[in-house]
Parts: sequence; structure tokens; C-alpha cells
Amino acid sequence: MILKPHPLSKFHLESQELVNDRKSCRKIGPCGVGKKALYLNSFFIDRYYYVPMETITRVFKRVAMSKGGFSGKGSFASIPYLVVEFDNGQQKQCIFKHENQVDALLTLLSKEQPQIRLVSQSAEQKLARQEAEEERERLSRPEPTKQSKKEMHSLQRAIDYLEQRPEFSENLSKAAQRRRAYQCSSPSYRWVAMAITILGFLAVAAGIYSFTIHNGFAVYFVLFGIAAIFTFAGFSMLPTARNNKKSVMNHDETARRQMEQYIRNYPDFPVPSRYAHPIVLKRMQRVIEQGRASNAEQALEVVKKDLKALNSSVQVSQKEYDEVVAIKPMFLNAMYE
Repeated sequence: MILKPHPLSKFHLESQELVNDRKSCRKIGPCGVGKKALYLNSFFIDRYYYVPMETITRVFKRVAMSKGGFSGKGSFASIPYLVVEFDNGQQKQCIFKHENQVDALLTLLSKEQPQIRLVSQSAEQKLARQEAEEERERLSRPEPTKQSKKEMHSLQRAIDYLEQRPEFSENLSKAAQRRRAYQCSSPSYRWVAMAITILGFLAVAAGIYSFTIHNGFAVYFVLFGIAAIFTFAGFSMLPTARNNKKSVMNHDETARRQMEQYIRNYPDFPVPSRYAHPIVLKRMQRVIEQGRASNAEQALEVVKKDLKALNSSVQVSQKEYDEVVAIKPMFLNAMYE
């Protein structure tokens, strides 16, 4: 262990116990889940802090939407955070690059530390209200017809087929999100980031040279250079072999072609390959159950209309947010065709 994690809680682990737990912890993004403690990142250093499991009351996800939110005008990207609540109300917020890493960490915690609550207090209250509203909505649904039952059964078979190879749908969703975020971000930002990062390397070199001639400003050059390099590298702003237009578009095309080949063996798949995701089909099922459509084709059009109506001014539940983030980029990239 190069750096000994710093405790955030007033309760500490014994030195050797901390060393052993830190070495064996499950690393997820910049954080880690051990048997005895949860390891959290600082701005620059992964797993720099730790909080003993016995002091943690809540761990939950917080998401900040980029400008434009669910509309077609913004970059449709999000900034995910992991929030850890401990010592009767203290909080530590950790930023992640990828939201699925936060989800993976929470899933692991739910299995290994079931006593820890995985939603905020306000979210618990909202969930209770949402469950009551969903129950009222279910009770108000019209009696399903023979045709609607047949359509829902057909959609369920398609869902089951996709879930046999879930990686195809996941790749399709992630590639679409990456393409959308890349296309909606200004190219000038990436080149400015590269310029500042190059200046950072020059500043580090100048700082090292200043040290050799005993210049008092050397430390400032080094700190500025390191800060610039870590900041823009951490936020994936630099144009690299993976973060460029050709790579992003090829990744999206490969994911769609892979899905197209997979559903080719399924007769009369209910949606085009570019929309072949279980969440899309489940939303279509709900539309038919609610009596807003009588067949899959109509249901898909209603789903498109619902997604178009979601913008940055619309508040949605966490469940709805997760669904929309997963599938709306696919529709935006295809212009809802």
C-alpha cells in the first residue's frame, strides 16, 4: 500500500487491519469496497480516504445533469456522484467518470452490507409516494383485450431473447451515449484541453529545471502542471486514440451491427435493431397495458413521443431517469426514425 488511507470517521481501524482490508478491497472506479471499510477518492487520488462500514448509515447515487438535460440540444451527459453518509449525518461526495461504476458499487454493497441503506432519506419518501401512485395507475388501467395480451406476450418473448445476451443491449446503449456526448460537445473544448495539458507538461519541466537552479517559484510550476495534466486526463477531455470521432462512430456502428446480426435470427423482431433494448420493449408493454396503443408499432411511436417530451425542465423518478438515460441517446442519434 503506497499511501495509507486517511480516516473520515471518528472511528478508525487498527493499522494492520486497515492494511489487510485495503489490499483485498474490491476496486470499482476511484473507490473500493472492503470487508471492514469503504474506500473513497480525493480529487486526485483514488481510495485516499476510508470510512468503517459500521459507521455508515447510507450510500446513494446523486446525478447532476449537463446543460440541456433530456432535450436534443444539450450534450446529454451526466456527472455521477457517490454520496456516503456516516457518523450521524456527515457526508462525503465522490465524483465518478462512469455512472455504471456507481451502480456496480451500490449493487456490491447491497449484497455484502445489506444493513446500509442505498437511497437518501428524501428518496425513500419519494419512492413511497411513487409506489402509491403506480398502484393507483395500475388499478385504473383498462381491462386487457385478447389482442393486447397477445401483443404483450410477443414483446415479452422479444425481451427474453435480448436478455439471453445482455451485453449486446448494454453495448448498444453505451455506444449511443458516448456518441451523443461526443457529438454535442464542442470540438474546441478538446483542443483547448490538449493545449492546457501540454502547458502542464511544460510547467512540470520548467519546475524541475527551476529546482536544479534553486528558483523559489519551482514548486508553483510543478503544482500547476500536475493539476492541469490530472484534471483534463481525469475528465477524458483530451482527443486520444479512443476519444476521437472515428473511434466513437466505429464503436457505435459496431454495436448496432452486432445487434442487427443477433436479432436476424428472430422472426419479425418488434423494433429496429437500433432500438433493440429490453427497456424500450418494456416501455412498449406499459403503453399497451395503459390502453394508449393496441399493437407494437403504435406502442413504439408512443414511446418515441414520450421520450421527445422529456426535457431539462421535466422532473422524473430515479427509475424513469435510469431508463431514459439508457435509451434516449439511441433515439436521438437516429433522429427518432
